[in-house]
Amino acid sequence: MILRERTALVVGSSGGIGRATALHLARAGARVIAISRDGASPGDEVLSGGGFCLALDLENEVEIGRVVCELLGELGKGPDLLVNAAGVFDLALLAETTIQSFDRQIAVNLRAPFLLLRALLPAMMELDSARVVHIGSVAGRNAYPRNGAYSASKFGLRGLHEVLLEETRGTTVAPTLIEPGAVNTPLWDPFDPDADPNLPARAAMLSPDDVAEAIVFVASRPVGVRIPYLPVHPA
Repeated sequence: MILRERTALVVGSSGGIGRATALHLARAGARVIAISRDGASPGDEVLSGGGFCLALDLENEVEIGRVVCELLGELGKGPDLLVNAAGVFDLALLAETTIQSFDRQIAVNLRAPFLLLRALLPAMMELDSARVVHIGSVAGRNAYPRNGAYSASKFGLRGLHEVLLEETRGTTVAPTLIEPGAVNTPLWDPFDPDADPNLPARAAMLSPDDVAEAIVFVASRPVGVRIPYLPVHPA
């Protein structure tokens, strides 16, 4: 299997892109550490491959530091692959966006990847080869109505990624920002996109498996191959 003997940390593994990614990486031979708020298993394939699950509140800076410290101690090294796939999403006009909604999207979609990078990057840079994959969005490059908070988080994530590219240049860490179009995940459930002509229909969206396969592709590139950006659009 193409990722045998690789350890992958998948953040946001309880559903959507994160769950699909954990399963696809396990099928490719990786030992997957699945992180979600409730610590639930994304599937038996993760556990049967030697992986395990961890509960983590991505809005809690102290808890992130504690869990990462314990994880590094257990592994004895940094993960070969870090996938930041956790995300929250809301739709509202700017004047109607609550402070709580704005803060939560920034905290999960942008601040948590920063905190995880800060905690994990030194150990990952000691490895012969490591990859960081951030899940961005088409909304991190294009402006859409009612996407103020979400776009702010994803534009910010792209800026964070671009700095990471510069700071890891010439090192063994290869970062990738995957920017998918709309993906058919439960994040859309509160908005019923099929009933809203201003939103993409679910049938026209990517599936979580589509994005997960792109992540496996990036993770399985030869050492020395860097893929800074990977847009993924529906056909």
